Amino acid sequence: MARPRSRKRAQVRIDEAELAAFRAGLRRRYTDDDILEELREAAERLGRSPTMREFARDPEAGVHPQTVIEHFGTWNAAKRAAGLTPRRFISREELVAQLRDLGEELGGRIPTARDIEEHRGRMASKSLIWQTFGSLAAALREAGFDVPIGEERLERAVADGAVLARELGHLPKMAEWKDARKRNATLLSEWQVYRMVDIQPGAWSAFQFLVRERLREEGVEVSPDGTLAG
Repeated sequence: MARPRSRKRAQVRIDEAELAAFRAGLRRRYTDDDILEELREAAERLGRSPTMREFARDPEAGVHPQTVIEHFGTWNAAKRAAGLTPRRFISREELVAQLRDLGEELGGRIPTARDIEEHRGRMASKSLIWQTFGSLAAALREAGFDVPIGEERLERAVADGAVLARELGHLPKMAEWKDARKRNATLLSEWQVYRMVDIQPGAWSAFQFLVRERLREEGVEVSPDGTLAG
């Protein structure tokens, strides 16, 4: 009976200097800028900053993740160089800096949850911000933004409601407030206002009542059907 042949691993001998030169040649196939652009395009397709696994599975990515690491040392270092946010291990200070940068990009206004979502890939996720600070408002306040809380928040909503009522010629309906927020992202959402008034049933009509009282204080007559006189 024939004895099975033993399998031995081939002894591979590679000159380390030649291997280093070979690898350097491969790296020259891609410039740093080429790789950073690949990362940005992958983030755009994915809708968020890609992990190594997600990048490797992207059929349109022309660079292997290992090539990225060889150029930049680590995956997260490459993503930072590309202006993308690492998905893990981001510090509280980095989150604060991101919010401040986004505020500057928005012309100095306070970033909203919608702004963060629209800038995903360059911003940490909303869930990470909530998890780190407890709420978006808390995160924004730590970043130095003047974010109203409690009664002050309701006061601002009522003031905004009075301005909108003047534009519309009547007390704003919930759907009209929603449309106004599409034009002005600094407004609270209609549901934030609804929950903040917290008078059930009829939270929105209670808010309209507060807006009417503000308008009367400002000398504006409001008829029983909610239209503004004059």
